[in-house]
Amino acid sequence: MALLDDVKTALGITGDYQDGTLQLYINEVKQFMIDGGVSSRVVNSSVATGIIIRGVADLWNYGAGSADLSPYFVSRVVQLAYKKDSEV
Repeated sequence: MALLDDVKTALGITGDYQDGTLQLYINEVKQFMIDGGVSSRVVNSSVATGIIIRGVADLWNYGAGSADLSPYFVSRVVQLAYKKDSEV
């Protein structure tokens, strides 16, 4: 299943009306992770699927103006920044 489909399933979203917005959030979360020191290989592996979903959920829920990433999301990104590519 594609990452967009995983995000939609986790958020309970059906149809394709919000696909563009969700994909923008996915891209933003992935870039946040990369800029935070997580390797591209880890970001694009199944190890990161859950935390990408969490980040998208954070942005989705706060999309009305006060975007804020949850403490769990930030803590998990820090953990993944220390994960070696060989561990995925």
